[in-house]
Amino acid sequence: MADEHEPSSGAVVPVPPQPQPMRLEIATQGMTTAYANFFRVAGTFEELLLDFGFHTGLVVGNATEPARITHRMVMSFPTAKRLLGALQAAVQRHEQTFGPVETDPQKRVRRPG
Repeated sequence: MADEHEPSSGAVVPVPPQPQPMRLEIATQGMTTAYANFFRVAGTFEELLLDFGFHTGLVVGNATEPARITHRMVMSFPTAKRLLGALQAAVQRHEQTFGPVETDPQKRVRRPG
């Protein structure tokens, strides 16, 4: 660890070394892609569970067709927090380019008139 002198007191204050950038190779062979318009979040004290699926919104008889869960992602909370930051940054960049993203489906409907 490098030492740096604090000018006001003359004390030696340890300065932690800067982490070196890490190059991470990503292999995409065998990767699959899925579409989801539905999700639910659950968890334990150690892990976050993210379920993804598809909901048609179709009404069949007197009932709405159930959402079909197709994928579950389990991750640690530190990983979830990094994912949250990455998603926030991606949505922010999208909104800066294309305008606000409306999450209420009723407000996205364009009515004639």
